[in-house]
Amino acid sequence: MKTLTRALALTLGLSASFGSGFLWKDIRNGQLGSAPRDLLLGIKTPAKAANPETLFKQSFTRILSSHKSDQDRKELKYAAMEGLVASLGDPHSNFFVPKINTAFQDDTSGKFYGVGARLFPDPLGVKVVSVFKDGPAMKGGIKGEDVIVEVDGKRIAGMNSDDIILMIKGKENTYVKLKIMRPGQPEPLVFNLRREKVVPPLVEGKLLEDSQVGYLKIQSFSQEVPEQFTREWDALDKGNLKGLVIDLRDNPGGALDAVVDMLGNFVDNRLAVTLKDKEAGEEKANTPSGQVRQIGYNIAVLINEDSASAAEIMAGVLQDYKKAILVGDSSYGKFSVQTVFQQSDGAGIKLTIAKYYLPKQGALSRKVDDDGIYVSGGLKPDVAVAPDPDQEFESGNPKKDNQLAKAIEAITKR
Repeated sequence: MKTLTRALALTLGLSASFGSGFLWKDIRNGQLGSAPRDLLLGIKTPAKAANPETLFKQSFTRILSSHKSDQDRKELKYAAMEGLVASLGDPHSNFFVPKINTAFQDDTSGKFYGVGARLFPDPLGVKVVSVFKDGPAMKGGIKGEDVIVEVDGKRIAGMNSDDIILMIKGKENTYVKLKIMRPGQPEPLVFNLRREKVVPPLVEGKLLEDSQVGYLKIQSFSQEVPEQFTREWDALDKGNLKGLVIDLRDNPGGALDAVVDMLGNFVDNRLAVTLKDKEAGEEKANTPSGQVRQIGYNIAVLINEDSASAAEIMAGVLQDYKKAILVGDSSYGKFSVQTVFQQSDGAGIKLTIAKYYLPKQGALSRKVDDDGIYVSGGLKPDVAVAPDPDQEFESGNPKKDNQLAKAIEAITKR
């Protein structure tokens, strides 16, 4: 107690010296001024100036050893890394904790071990939006609109959907027990499914009614997409197509090498993109040779403000080489390239490492004002048409998608 009294007296004495005794009157009257003040046990002498890395390590160690609460070393490290990356002010650079990094790698590779279903959040857990052909969910009897409410006996209502999906994924040939609620069924159903390698279908192909126009919807660009794209196009292209619409709306991008490979269907050994890094290094990526298809019809590419990154490369290259017309809204304007640096504990750091340039249009990077409102950037459509706000939208249905209807009109009347 004597030590505490002496330290407090020292602290108050130091404070009084700063203002020529201005604090003494308040202390004598039993007050410490109008503003609250910290109770300090002395002031530590600052360490000798050090480089930023040393200072960071010192601060990290000091927090672990001195803060009143017990700190998890790993959680503190992750919080520090998140703050470090966030300080870059780059929305496309991120720090991933291990479970998020694993999910990101699954998305990029286009394959993982699970039950083969596309899931959306639901108040009771997650809703099955669709099941993948020949996947465990389809073979086991799971249907669209089913709601998963338990995973391996654990209720999942209110949980984050990403965490639920990670629970359903797992090692190959292991089992997961799902309890589901099905519309029209009063009692829940239980399914015990074996996890298998799942390749999500990211390309949807169909022949549009009454037009003989093919429709290819690409959701994102993973390593598996070029094969899916070729397969779906081959199924449509039987020699009687009058046109083709490639839908890249809401496509956030993905793997650069995947989109460059796909562009080989349109241009043979031509420049697709130039990458320039911070040190003025330059790398060019050309389309492959010997893959060009014989196309006897016009092609339209649908884009909107959420078409970004690799989607903009595909649309921009086709526009530059006059292989397709762009229809819709201006694209996002994400003309930068990221790579993920893997950490030894399973975490990852996704960093912007370069800017990319189209063969003719160059870089069309997004610009916003001080309020974050879009000003310029992105690809400009050859045929500009905004979505009809009064229309009940249905993807792939020209009667309920005015942008798709406009694309059909543009390529069949050219």
